[in-house]
Amino acid sequence: MATGVEPPHEQLALVREQVRRARPRPVDPPAADRPVARVAVDVALAHLDRAFDYVVTEPQSAAAVPGARVRVRFAGRDVDGFVLERVDSSEHSGRLERIRRVVSPEPVLAPDVARLARAVADRYAGTLADVLRLAVPPRHAAVEAEGVGAEGVGAQGVGADGVNADGVNADGVDADGVDAADAAAGAGEAAGVGAEHVAPEQAIPADAFGVGPDAVRDAAAGSVVALPPVPEPGPWSRYVDGPSYLAAVAAGGAPRAVWAARPGDDWPQEIAVAVQAALAGGRGALVVVPDARDVARVDAALAEMLGPGRHVSLTAALGPAERYRRFLALRRGRAQAVVGTRAAAFAPVRRLGLVVCWDDGDESLAEQRAPYPHAREVCLLRAAHGDSPGPADAVPAPALLLGGRTVTAEGMQLVESGWARALAAPRAEVRAAAPRVRTAADGPRADDPLAAAARIPSSAWRAASAALERGPVLVQVPRVGYVPALACSRCRTPARCLHCSGPLALRAGGSVPACRWCGRGGPGWRCAECGADRPRAIVVGAARTAEELGRAFPRARVRQSSGDKPLLRVADRPALVVATPGAEPVADGGYAAALLLDPVALLARPDLRAEEEALRRWTAAAALVRPAAEGGEVVLCGDPGLPGVQALVRWDPFGAAAAQLAERAPLGLPPVARVATVTGPLAAVATVLADVRRTLDGAGVTGVDLGVPVEAELTRRPAGRAGPPPADEPPVARAVVRAPRAAGAALASALATAQALRSARRDSEPVRVRVDPLDLG
Repeated sequence: MATGVEPPHEQLALVREQVRRARPRPVDPPAADRPVARVAVDVALAHLDRAFDYVVTEPQSAAAVPGARVRVRFAGRDVDGFVLERVDSSEHSGRLERIRRVVSPEPVLAPDVARLARAVADRYAGTLADVLRLAVPPRHAAVEAEGVGAEGVGAQGVGADGVNADGVNADGVDADGVDAADAAAGAGEAAGVGAEHVAPEQAIPADAFGVGPDAVRDAAAGSVVALPPVPEPGPWSRYVDGPSYLAAVAAGGAPRAVWAARPGDDWPQEIAVAVQAALAGGRGALVVVPDARDVARVDAALAEMLGPGRHVSLTAALGPAERYRRFLALRRGRAQAVVGTRAAAFAPVRRLGLVVCWDDGDESLAEQRAPYPHAREVCLLRAAHGDSPGPADAVPAPALLLGGRTVTAEGMQLVESGWARALAAPRAEVRAAAPRVRTAADGPRADDPLAAAARIPSSAWRAASAALERGPVLVQVPRVGYVPALACSRCRTPARCLHCSGPLALRAGGSVPACRWCGRGGPGWRCAECGADRPRAIVVGAARTAEELGRAFPRARVRQSSGDKPLLRVADRPALVVATPGAEPVADGGYAAALLLDPVALLARPDLRAEEEALRRWTAAAALVRPAAEGGEVVLCGDPGLPGVQALVRWDPFGAAAAQLAERAPLGLPPVARVATVTGPLAAVATVLADVRRTLDGAGVTGVDLGVPVEAELTRRPAGRAGPPPADEPPVARAVVRAPRAAGAALASALATAQALRSARRDSEPVRVRVDPLDLG
């Protein structure tokens, strides 16, 4: 019986027929101008560390500019990427995928930053994708739309002729994101310090920072922002060749200097003057400092010197939106200078004319994410490569100012090689600005054999008591906490946790011993060696020191400053300020005195840089003390024969750095040699070393010591994994690889090749490669 309704199978057949007859969706044609985009895809696999070609359609052509974010199909999934350049054709003979969509036409990846990222990846045996994650912050669409006017992004980024506001055309970057000329130069040791790395026209004269007439140019052409005036030398007149350096920066030159800051607290103002000199020449400036406290001080100095709107600050504390907003202000040229922590080394400053890296010995400047670049080396690469997109649009290299209160061995090697020039105050100026520095054994009871052994000798007590009548007194304590380490009171065996063998500590007065690793603790501890049940303190922290000083000076106010609870400033009134290294607050008018406690604790670190680091921390505290003519005094409570003590007494940063470099040279230790560590399971480390050896042998590179994998000492168990490692967990091994600096680039390339081979083989065992790590342990 007919029902007027077709059976379901007939309905399905009708649908299929309609689908077959449906007209195919029209395909957008390729762009008429440069239809191929070379894209850096966000894939961190080492064997895929190269650019890939994609087709740009005509509707996408205006937005897919070099530096724009795109979404592409890669290995069966959609991934993010950056357009590196647009070209007429591809060398790939097969079919090219089309760009799925242009995420944003904003050219966030500047051509010079793309080249810098490639150079950093090559230097540290990493991948371009990993470096770009450090260099370009995540997109914030609402912020991006804030500054786009009626003209669209093209008015601020790339014009219709394909030339962006930097004067760089789309052909400025090759398939690897590096200009061909720069790639050839980058094959060598770009950030090296040998004389062969300095072009003749960039060599620094032996007598002064001279600037020839050809170094002066109209840097302000086309600028819509009035340039600040060329600053007076001001505080730089107190340095030998200081005015000459400023004049060279203002004239558009590229002087390179390793700067030992004068004693005192004027370094933020001195940096601000140098930045103004760069801006007065129509160029931008980049300042990298270790932490947010330093950023705040330099930011205030720049605001006072330059006025509002000329600079931005970048720190990790900024939210995603604000950080991206300030990043775009630099990229669009609305701000000419930036100060920030280590990630700011990649900031896209227009027409970069000055790169400043302050306190390059600070561990905070070492990135903790792969490929673990150090901000100092990133700054050196920017100064070495310059901001040149190509020979036709060459922009002079920026000036470099590598500064600090002390000089690192790396900085000293730059000076000794002639790649940079020493910039320091005359000895008379140093003596006039520095406090009196002495050890506890130099006091009235110098013949007392117990004076040097006491933690706070009587001479230090007397110095603190007298200084409290004139102002605040700084007490530097190397360790945080109350009592961070305990030992048996009878046999002096270190107290260990019964569960995970971690060190026991006291968190506060009257508390029971607790493990610093797993947190377990409680009464009833007994020594495993002699059975005694009474622990004693073998290390005293800042909290316990503040408690003892409060009892010794009941009328004085005691304040504490540490990394988790820092003080920024203290008033010019009597007070005891107990601070850990790096957290010392600035005192209005300077401290009347400073006590440097437990110097052996800093020197006892099993680290190549222990002496250099101890001197850096002592000098940082001593520099906050008033000059000796105003009664300022620093007492180091330790043996005057300890390493680095006499360098502090003499206040001779370049001499101390030269001594460090001379000690390391015969041993082939950094920075004389390039060093890398390979850490992972023993078998995997051995495989990496074998791959590195084959690559080096194939390239004819000799003189590289690959070392021997040794089981790494386990100093701390991860959180939540107390006790010994599981039996089935493979032992962790580490190999230290050393190479002459001339073979440094070849070593990094061989390590990258080894990682690429592991990636292509899909080896699952994790292996970490770090080039020139701070800690070789």
